[in-house]
Amino acid sequence: MSFTETTTKSWFSKLKSGLAGLIIGPILVIGMIWLLSWNEGRSVQTYRALVEGAGIVVSIDNGSVDPANEGKLVHVSGPVKPDGTPEDPMLGVSAEGAAGLNRQVEMYQWIEDSKSETQKTLGGGEETVTTYSYKKEWRPRPVDSSDFKQSDQHQNPEMPIEGDRFTVATATLGAFTIDGKAVANLGTETPVKLSPDVINQVTAAIGSGKPVNANGTTIYVSQNRQNPAIGDLRISFSREDIAEASFVGAQKGTNVTGYKASNGRDLFLSAAGKVDAPQMFDAAQSENTLITWLIRGGGLLGMFIGFALMLSILGIIADVIPFVGSIVGFGTSVIAVILTLILGPLVIAIAWIAYRPVLAIAIITTGILLAAGLIYLRRNKTVAPQVPTTLGRA
Repeated sequence: MSFTETTTKSWFSKLKSGLAGLIIGPILVIGMIWLLSWNEGRSVQTYRALVEGAGIVVSIDNGSVDPANEGKLVHVSGPVKPDGTPEDPMLGVSAEGAAGLNRQVEMYQWIEDSKSETQKTLGGGEETVTTYSYKKEWRPRPVDSSDFKQSDQHQNPEMPIEGDRFTVATATLGAFTIDGKAVANLGTETPVKLSPDVINQVTAAIGSGKPVNANGTTIYVSQNRQNPAIGDLRISFSREDIAEASFVGAQKGTNVTGYKASNGRDLFLSAAGKVDAPQMFDAAQSENTLITWLIRGGGLLGMFIGFALMLSILGIIADVIPFVGSIVGFGTSVIAVILTLILGPLVIAIAWIAYRPVLAIAIITTGILLAAGLIYLRRNKTVAPQVPTTLGRA
């Protein structure tokens, strides 16, 4: 089920896009410079807060609350017990003893896929052939069919109900109280078996004329679940259970909550099971490093796109002769990569000097000394040794 559409774009239209790139490109590059700088600051501040926390954290017993630890950074672990029961108020499903309850809803919908092939034409224009195909899939989010090329033939109805999550407000860990969502986040998900009463709740909540049937852990709103139609629903629930957990945070009365480090960063660490404080801080440092590199990668990619947009007009101008435009386009892409590899690390290095001046200066000094040493050794090797000779007479 597909159809093909061919569109053409004149050289002047492409030129307008290239001119727009001259405006958007610099804005994107400047934005990525800010992002990379901010990321280095975020990384350093988080690192320092974690180092500070690791040095002052106090591991305490969960059986009693010691007033002497009020306001201190504490580490506590042990069995957790949810206060109350998470419940879906709309469908009346609950999970006794769980910390959280997830409602998963999927609707059978039309999905549009498109594949395009673009060829340059003489005179600087281009011709694009796009093939649109349609298929039916279960999706957890509504797909807007009004943007489809063939929206009149492939219409998705509104989703009458969507997925949601419900957690207990609090949970207890011995004598301490923990935020319920923080506990649920550590839980293991398992399916919830549905009672026949749920069918009436779903029927009343959705208001659909289609039959509602339950099959163990899944509810189907469909005339024929073996052969679903567009707009059919399937609903399931999963519970989040956790037996033991560990937390690092500020002791405030009987609560364990976020601790504010001296640099203003909030510290609140959590882990499933009984995990000691050093392991939790090591895991947090590893997570901070991973986030730092992910943002660095995203920033460098965005910077490359910005430079590519700025330089794209050169390829568009050269597209008057298609093969020349392709050569120029490749060249501008290489230049964009080079500029990114120069500016990106430079921004990160400057940010390091700003946030870690001592370490940055030490690294730079070490690099200079190593370079000077290599140059010195190389010069000595190039100077040929002078061996004195004695000429004898016969």
